[in-house]
Amino acid sequence: MHVRVKLFGSVREATGRKELEVSLPEGARVAELRALLGRDHPIFERYGDRLRVSVNLEFAGEDRALADGDEVAFLPPVSGGGGRCTLREVPLDVDAVVRRVRGAGRGGVVTFVGAVRDTARGRSIRHLEYEAYPPMAEREMESIADEAERRWPGARVAIAHRVGHLEVGELAVVVAAAAPHRAEAFEACRYAIDTLKERVPIWKKEVATDGEYWVEDHA
Repeated sequence: MHVRVKLFGSVREATGRKELEVSLPEGARVAELRALLGRDHPIFERYGDRLRVSVNLEFAGEDRALADGDEVAFLPPVSGGGGRCTLREVPLDVDAVVRRVRGAGRGGVVTFVGAVRDTARGRSIRHLEYEAYPPMAEREMESIADEAERRWPGARVAIAHRVGHLEVGELAVVVAAAAPHRAEAFEACRYAIDTLKERVPIWKKEVATDGEYWVEDHA
């Protein structure tokens, strides 16, 4: 059987490939695919358990059985992309994100806006590059928004994230939360941005004056 393997961020860069077609025995599992790829690409061993896997846009464990035609993605640690939650290659519009959450009865509106800094990790930053696994990233952001709305009834959450090349000062992410009261809006907004940095398959490369590197500490 054959599976299609998609690679992102530092893994894509290390292998020199965005996508691979891999032949496996019938009934092979994720662990066997990972081991096969690791023979040619040491980065799989270096990441170990930190390299998450999805099968057909859903997170999967090592024991997941694969089938012919499956799409398997190997996802390096994330750097902390129509609908409530979107990825954009163009500058983000804060007001447009806020409009997604406003409504009668939601009097408290809170926004978090993350912009590109000119310094990070003691280095001077030239620009950033964001890469994402778009269908899974948007699905995961929608899931996070749903979770926040369940935890704080009456709240409404929207997220927009940039991908591609970002100059210093440009907006990388906007999170908006609206709720009947300000406390719930603050909490929902904080939950959304913190969880996004942990779970959503978006990766950040910092291009500094003294080199470039993928960020894997969710900063």
